[in-house]
Amino acid sequence: MNPRYASTQALFQALALPLLQAPMAGTATPELAAAASNAGALGGLGLGASTPAAARAAILRTQALTVHPFQVNLFCHAAPARDTEVESRWIERARPLFETFGSSPPPALEEIYRPFQLDPEMLEILLETRPAVVSFHFGLPTPAQIEALHDAGCLLLATATSLDEARRIAASGLDAIIAQGWSAGGHRGIFDPDAEDERLSTEVLTRRLVAESTLPILAAGGLMDGMDIARALSWGASAAQLGTAFIGCPESAADTAYRERLAAGGKTVMTRAISGRPARCLENGFTVWARDAHAGEIPAYPCAYDLGKALNAAAKADGDGTYGAQWAGAEADRARALPVAALIETLAAEWRRASRG
Repeated sequence: MNPRYASTQALFQALALPLLQAPMAGTATPELAAAASNAGALGGLGLGASTPAAARAAILRTQALTVHPFQVNLFCHAAPARDTEVESRWIERARPLFETFGSSPPPALEEIYRPFQLDPEMLEILLETRPAVVSFHFGLPTPAQIEALHDAGCLLLATATSLDEARRIAASGLDAIIAQGWSAGGHRGIFDPDAEDERLSTEVLTRRLVAESTLPILAAGGLMDGMDIARALSWGASAAQLGTAFIGCPESAADTAYRERLAAGGKTVMTRAISGRPARCLENGFTVWARDAHAGEIPAYPCAYDLGKALNAAAKADGDGTYGAQWAGAEADRARALPVAALIETLAAEWRRASRG
């Protein structure tokens, strides 16, 4: 048996609850991740939108709050194919909306995040701090990065939305696969956002990957309670990953408008308009404004997100909190606003009851 496989399985089996708290860049905090790990799950910290300095501070803060393992997550998107005409038209499309908030759109869009593959400084931060688990979204790191992180003792995961992506993850030498179903909140982890997407449910995708792969499979997407965790394990998953369930926790960084919108429940939509990549969001002012936008009108990720963040800032400054990236899964109606420890205790009790049943 591959020793890394044994180490990965041992990590999941050592959890009091077979649960990963999704990293959720911008929403997960060191306090949330540490509380999840301290309560018997595997906490998660999203660093894809962070500078190396901010990432280092967040990892060190989390390590100061827990002695238990947690995962950190990085983005491995392709460098954007810039189109200045598309970007200019998108800015002008948004100008009237900005003006309703007494503001103006940015004169040009910036590439606000670097992909991990092109960020040697971020790799050095990981090699210095050595988080137990490092996960990747939107694609894969370079072979040299994988080797360096393995040499540092990190277990490596990546998101797959299809069997083909799972095969690529396995071939790269990573240690486990996160099976992200169509109902998942936040950014779809698809490697190529312009490729055909089968939009598989979490159950169908998890079962396919379990049947095909020798790696541990982690189910993600639309899972909200302990019964869902038990169901995921019945599909053959080694653990379940929940994100939307943690947004309402006081330890998260969600702002008041996000929390209130989540508590109100209702429809979620998959949209490119906020960031340039498909992502599931609670229906709000932004998604309504962009409802008729075609994919070809929207700038590449993450440049579109530069405008999205500016629009949210302008709206909030004018007292309107409905233009944020209010990411949530399709089962958001079942979210509960509990402290992390209480939520995990509740999830564990539900899981035990469902497992006995």
